[in-house]
Amino acid sequence: MNAHAPVPVGLSTASVWPLRAGSGFELAAQLGYDGVEVMVWADPVSQDVAELRRWSRRTGMPVLSVHSPSLLITQRVWSPDPVVRLRRSVDAAVDLGAKTVVVHPPFRWQRRYGEGFADLVAELEAASGVAVAVENMFKVRPPGGGRNARVSAFRPSIDPTDVGYANYTLDLSHTSAARMDALALADRMGERLAHVHLADGSGIPSDEHLVPGRGDQPCAELLERLAARGFDGQIVLEVNTRRAAQAARRVKDLAEALLFARLHLGQ
Repeated sequence: MNAHAPVPVGLSTASVWPLRAGSGFELAAQLGYDGVEVMVWADPVSQDVAELRRWSRRTGMPVLSVHSPSLLITQRVWSPDPVVRLRRSVDAAVDLGAKTVVVHPPFRWQRRYGEGFADLVAELEAASGVAVAVENMFKVRPPGGGRNARVSAFRPSIDPTDVGYANYTLDLSHTSAARMDALALADRMGERLAHVHLADGSGIPSDEHLVPGRGDQPCAELLERLAARGFDGQIVLEVNTRRAAQAARRVKDLAEALLFARLHLGQ
């Protein structure tokens, strides 16, 4: 019998896109998830802490984590200043009772932000008690580059362990796109691994976010290892259902993803 407390399994609101964040809360409650991760992006609901709090109370779904607006398409959400965006993300997490903020490493062109990023993360964690978990990324094809040309858009690299932070997010869709060994990366993260974006990929160099078990990533083995060691972080399903032609297909995919996670966590 596993004597450890059950690892919470949450649903990212990104998993219901193009539906809004409220639908993520509703589906998480309907399917039996333990809570949600709020992806802060163009959806106005995702940017409104009071509205998110209402959705949490209405559905009984706690906010486990907040994903800071770090994507290229969210560079002006809340503020064009990435420092302000990250500070607001931590404030939102505190207001919503979330224990984790997920953030991407700085882009290469964000020189000032990049130079102060590690200190900013440490400062925010110390002041708030929230884990600011820096996520692994993947290389992209540069404009005009050849079919196989790939460069890192992040500084200093796509691997946050190259810098060293108190907390990490491991994303298995990203390890697939980067052709990185997910288990070796988890080992490098060690006890600082605080958060997992559970998804899968087929090994092509793009961010697929497949339902776990449908790609080439060691999703099951990672979950089993984490459960065995008494992992005290969070597992969040961040899968792509935007091609679901019918609502029933989206529900099926998200139910399958949750079942996969619970099965391999021994729940």
